[in-house]
Amino acid sequence: MNENWFLSLADARQKVENWRQEYNNEYPHSTLGQMAPAQFAKIKLIGAEVAG
Repeated sequence: MNENWFLSLADARQKVENWRQEYNNEYPHSTLGQMAPAQFAKIKLIGAEVAG
């Protein structure tokens, strides 16, 4: 990211948080079987609860 993309520190924080949410909740990752990290974690948590 480039500091010129942001209007202020608050703007930078908001844009980074938006990116983080999208990356973790929407963006599929090949190492996770084309699932988003949040989806993968949810499946693993449910599997652990069923097994345990």
